Amino acid sequence: MFKVYKKLFSYVPEYKFMAYLAILLAALSSILSIGAFYFVYQFLNRLIVQNNATDSAFYAMIIMVMMVASILIYMFAGGLTHLVAFRLETNLRKKGIDALTTSNFSYFDTTTSGKIRKTIDDNATETHTIIAHLIPDNTTSFVTAVVLLGITFAINAYMGIALLVLAAVAIFQIKNMMGNAEFMKSYMQSLENMNSETVEYVRGMQVIKIFKTSVQSFKALYQAIKDYSDYALNYSFSCRQAYVIFQVMFAAYPVLFIPIYTALVPQSQHLESVPQFIFFFCAVGLMYLTSMKIMYVFMYIYKGDISAEKIETICEEMTSNRVSTGQEEVFADGSIRFENVSFGYEEQNIIEDLSFTLDENKVYAFVGSSGSGKSTIAKLIAGFYKINSGSILLGGKSIENYRQEALMKHVAFVFQQSKLFKMSIFDNVKLGNPKASYEQVMNALKLASCQEILDKFPERENTVIGSQGVYLSGGEQQRIAIARAILKDAKIIILDEASAATDVNNEYQIQKAFANLIANKTVIIIAHRLSSIKGVDEILVIDKGAIVERGSDQELTAAAGRYKHFKELYASANEWRVS
Repeated sequence: MFKVYKKLFSYVPEYKFMAYLAILLAALSSILSIGAFYFVYQFLNRLIVQNNATDSAFYAMIIMVMMVASILIYMFAGGLTHLVAFRLETNLRKKGIDALTTSNFSYFDTTTSGKIRKTIDDNATETHTIIAHLIPDNTTSFVTAVVLLGITFAINAYMGIALLVLAAVAIFQIKNMMGNAEFMKSYMQSLENMNSETVEYVRGMQVIKIFKTSVQSFKALYQAIKDYSDYALNYSFSCRQAYVIFQVMFAAYPVLFIPIYTALVPQSQHLESVPQFIFFFCAVGLMYLTSMKIMYVFMYIYKGDISAEKIETICEEMTSNRVSTGQEEVFADGSIRFENVSFGYEEQNIIEDLSFTLDENKVYAFVGSSGSGKSTIAKLIAGFYKINSGSILLGGKSIENYRQEALMKHVAFVFQQSKLFKMSIFDNVKLGNPKASYEQVMNALKLASCQEILDKFPERENTVIGSQGVYLSGGEQQRIAIARAILKDAKIIILDEASAATDVNNEYQIQKAFANLIANKTVIIIAHRLSSIKGVDEILVIDKGAIVERGSDQELTAAAGRYKHFKELYASANEWRVS
């Protein structure tokens, strides 16, 4: 338990003193609370046994003052721990976001967004209870148990022994209800899987509704729900016997104790035993509440430990295998060179001993069939993956020598499915260069042929995308993304099938935007629409991770090789019509 708190406090060192102060205050609150019950016994003893109303009134005042003081002190302790808990959640989320912003790109190919969100956000939330509630609850539970046993022994030794036996049996049953660590770890993992798969299921709801797909058909989610159901059911059955014994024992214990106690104690002492019995019944009730708190203490401590561990693990996974770990900030030029590069997503290489050079300030097109490796090569240039062997040089220096921020600054990737955020058009473009002035952003929008998009909305560049019915077509979104890339002013531009799925008007506007984007840049176009790449400086035909042909459109057409074959297939596809 202390190891868990030490780990969590390492994220909030400046708030640690608040937690220690809360422990002291919670202990004081517990002592006052149990002390009030002791004075309840004294009140009843004076009133029933000694028939002394004056002393009874005095004890009643003490009880009231102690209970009010106990409540106020406990509330203050809870306020302190809540401050610590909220700061801890904030710092854990910051750690996750920091890891996201510096993560390796390949991590997002193998991990769903639902899992990332759940791991960072939900696990940070899980730590709230262990700090905000369990620090005062832990303290009051253990202090209450010790002080209560001490006072009970002081009042009546028989009752003290009975309460001690009850506490020992309760702890044993709580242990039986907890389950082993491996089972709890599997249970928590199944819950996480179900949550992440649910997020992915909801995000794909449009497709699910179109094809009337049931949850049973969505195998990953269905299996996750079934696994969690099995673990929850098994856990419930494993707790059944211990929980029943625990509940019956506390309910029946006072009733069974009365005849045993009256048989052991002389009849002359029965009257003075009445206040003791009342205190004992209160003590049993308090011990029950304390036992329940202790049971939840261990459960939440385990969950808090696992939650912090998961955040640390995902942050380590995101930042491991980063391509760029050096300190270089500036690209000398926009040239690209592969030297004997080999790479594979898993064990088998899909690129083997690949070498080529791309000069700066030229436009290149990667052409090849689906799965040929053209997108993979482009992603390696952008630093998405760490290669198995060889070296990739950008601007004459190994890609590993650059800082990741420098690589992100000097290499721009424009995807076909452009991602725009729910913010203004202006702010979406400014993401390309947060330090850009208003004039620079507006100029980028102009160069990307976005004027007609702005003219559609009364608030123009301040229009928030995705709010109040403001939505853009795919081609319009792409032009906004191109404006962002223009503002970024990177030395190397990679266009991934940028105009493959746009209408004629949008394609014309996009081509105009491209002309402004690629000026004085090293540009790589991953193309399937061969008509759009005739004007490029050089075409690289890629097959099975290797460059099989290279040259201009005229040269490759005259060579009558793979490129000419692709052109013939493309021409045939354009002539096809629905009969």
